[in-house]
Amino acid sequence: MSRINKNVVLALLTLTSSAFLLFQLYYYKHYLSTRNGAGLSKSKGSRIGFDSTQWRAVKKFIMLTSNQNVPVFLIDPLILELINKNFEQVKNTSQGSISQCTFFCVPRDFTAFALQYHLWKNEEGWFRIAENMGFQCLKIESKDPRLDGIDSLSGTEIPLHYICKLAAHAIHLVVFHERSGNYLWHGHLRLKEHIDRKFVPFRKLQFGRYPGAFDSSGIIGMSHCTQKIPSNLEMAQYLDDNTVEAMAFRKSAKELLQLAAKTLNKLGVPFWLSSGTCLGWYRQCNIIPYSKDVDLGIFIQDYKSDIILAFQDAGLPLKHKFGKVEDSLELSFQGKDDVKLDIFFFYEETDHMWNGGTQAKTGKKFKYLFPKFTLCWTEFVDMKVHVPCETLEYIEANYGKTWKIPVKTWDWKRSPPNVQPNGIWPISEWDEVIQLY
Repeated sequence: MSRINKNVVLALLTLTSSAFLLFQLYYYKHYLSTRNGAGLSKSKGSRIGFDSTQWRAVKKFIMLTSNQNVPVFLIDPLILELINKNFEQVKNTSQGSISQCTFFCVPRDFTAFALQYHLWKNEEGWFRIAENMGFQCLKIESKDPRLDGIDSLSGTEIPLHYICKLAAHAIHLVVFHERSGNYLWHGHLRLKEHIDRKFVPFRKLQFGRYPGAFDSSGIIGMSHCTQKIPSNLEMAQYLDDNTVEAMAFRKSAKELLQLAAKTLNKLGVPFWLSSGTCLGWYRQCNIIPYSKDVDLGIFIQDYKSDIILAFQDAGLPLKHKFGKVEDSLELSFQGKDDVKLDIFFFYEETDHMWNGGTQAKTGKKFKYLFPKFTLCWTEFVDMKVHVPCETLEYIEANYGKTWKIPVKTWDWKRSPPNVQPNGIWPISEWDEVIQLY
C-alpha cells in the first residue's frame, strides 16, 4: 500500500511540475518576449524585433536603394528624435552592439526617406526591381511651379512623392527639387481622382500636407515650414491679374524682395514676410498686384546700426524713418519703378508682440499688437523665406476676420483691428523720429 502511495505521489509531482513548466513557457512566450523583444535583439541578435513588419520593409528598401545607387537620406521625425535622444549612447557604444531595430522597429505606419531628384538616374528600373521584391508603389506627380508663366512648359508635371508598401508598412519617399534660390523644395501631396484613398492611411503622413523649403547646404538640422498653404479651391476666388501693369509690378516686387533678402542675409539679420506681403503668400500664394510695396518684419533685437547704409549701398535709398530703436522704429526704402520696401521692427512684451507706427503730420504714435509667434520656413516667388508659423492669427491681428476679401483701396479712417494709441512724440523730438526724404 505504501508502495502504491509513493508511485501516486511521484506521478502527481511529475504532472504538477510539467504543468508548471508549460505555464512558464506560455507566460514567457506571450508576455515577457513581447515586452523584452527589443532588448533581446540588442544583446543576442535574436529574431525577435528584427522580424518586425517595420524593420523588414525598411531593410528591403535600404537594400534596394543601395544596390541601385540611389542616394536617399532619413527624414523620419520619430526615428530621428529617438536617435537624437540616444545619441551619446550610440556614439559611445561599440559598433554592432546596438541594433538598428532599436529605432526602426518602433510601431508606426510609415518610414520617411528623401532624395534629391536630380541624383536619381534610373527611376523606371528602380520601380521594376521594387515590385519584384514585393513592394506596391504609388507615384504622385504635380505641376512644376518653377515653370509657371512659361506657356509651353507650365503644365509639365514632376514627381513629388513615392509611397512603396510592403505588407502592413509603407516607405514614404519625399522628392526634393533644387530651386534657383539655392535651396531644396518638396511639394504638396495632392491625391488625384484615380488614386485609391485606402492604399495607405494618407492622413498619417508626416510630410506632404504642406510644401517645404530646406537649406541645401546640409540636411541635418534643417528648418521646414509646417504652414497651411491655401488649396486651389480656396484660391479660386483670387484669379491672377495678368494685366501688363500687374505683371510688371510683380516682377519689380520680386526683384526688390530678392535684393532685400540678399542685403539682410549678408548682415546676418533674420526677417520674415509681414503685412500685405505675408497676406499675399497666405491668401493667394503670390504677390498682391495692387499692394504697391514689399513688407518685411524684423525683431528689434536683430537691428544693426549699419542696416540703413547697407541698403543704400545696395541701391535702395532711405525714403523715411519713423521712431527710435528703443520705440516704434520703422524704415522705408525706395526701390525701382516706384515700388517701396517697408521694414517693421517688432518688440516683445510678456504676453504679446507689437510694432509701432507714427503719423507724420501730427506725431501721433500707435501700437499694432500681435499675439506671440514663431518663425517657419516657406517658399515664395522662388525664394526660401520665413513667415510667422501662426500665420492665420498674425494675419487676423493685422486685417481682421475679413482678410479673405480683397481691398484695393484701404480706408485709413478705419483703423486696423490691432491698433491702439501710444501717445505722441514731443515736438522737440520730431526731427529725430520723423525723417522724410
